[in-house]
Amino acid sequence: MNLIIEIKLKTLKIAIVGFGVIGRGFVSVLKAKHGFIKKNFDVDLKISAICEVNGSIVDEKGINPDSVLKLDSKRLDRHNNWTSMKSPDIIERIDSGVILEVTPGNIKTGEPGLSHIKTALKNGRHVVTSNKAPIALKFSELKNLAERKNLKLMFEATVGGAIPLINLCRETLHINKIESIHGILNGTSNYVLTKMFEEGVNINSALKEAQELGIAESDPSYDINGIDTGVKIVILANSLMNRNVSFRDVKIKGITDITPEAVDIAKKHNYVIKLIGDAGKLEVSPRLIPVNNPLNVSGPLNAIMLHTDIAKNITVIGHGAGAEETASSLFSDVLYIAKDLH
Repeated sequence: MNLIIEIKLKTLKIAIVGFGVIGRGFVSVLKAKHGFIKKNFDVDLKISAICEVNGSIVDEKGINPDSVLKLDSKRLDRHNNWTSMKSPDIIERIDSGVILEVTPGNIKTGEPGLSHIKTALKNGRHVVTSNKAPIALKFSELKNLAERKNLKLMFEATVGGAIPLINLCRETLHINKIESIHGILNGTSNYVLTKMFEEGVNINSALKEAQELGIAESDPSYDINGIDTGVKIVILANSLMNRNVSFRDVKIKGITDITPEAVDIAKKHNYVIKLIGDAGKLEVSPRLIPVNNPLNVSGPLNAIMLHTDIAKNITVIGHGAGAEETASSLFSDVLYIAKDLH
């Protein structure tokens, strides 16, 4: 007798909090991959709400991606399902299995993401986030809250953009003790240093080009001063190395003092200068790296080296930013949660 086992398609509703570059990138990828996800993961992902500062779009049957992608992020109020409901109410009252928290973060307070994540966990929602600040500032508190509620708090997208660093350690390197993590964790600073190395320009010229290409923000101070890298190594130290550290424990020096002359001297001795974040030493600083070292990557790429007790050295390289690239990491977390629906 032949047995046919039918797996019923499950539905997972997602509320997106923040509809900037990252939120829009997630919706764009969902539109492109919706059929692929249903076929290969037996789950139908539906967007139940999209929240912005001045209100929200709500449709618990599922928001059509096309209906929001055609709107300017600042004019979501033109959508037929626009409401005046703010994000805390959406998180508490709208049926959502996952809260996708992708708002900009404030490293001093963690807000508004910190409150969003706490509210979600307290109301029985899984959380997937790209927001670095809450995870860096309150990792232990949020992790403990999630565990008490038997919920998932997922944050692959906070470090390394598309690079599956945290999930690599969680899902593949189980037997390993992570003894050190260091590398290039900021694409803007790496692009600037690459231009200085390859073309002999000063930092201001390299930074201006990065801004014109959209690689650097209009205010790139967090990147070139090492703050962004510092936040990321706190997340890595706490989540992968079982540390209990905060941002104020990190010694940080950026790249603003790097001159073309210093880059040229390094080049003559077969070295490059890279901004390296070191989660073991809790340090961010420009370092001399041999030109043949795996960490010598060009442009806006990120490269992170893990040293473990069993697997020894592992280097991962990829795009550390970008809407679709970050969406790749967000979806890895969402689909990790979705597999438990079965």
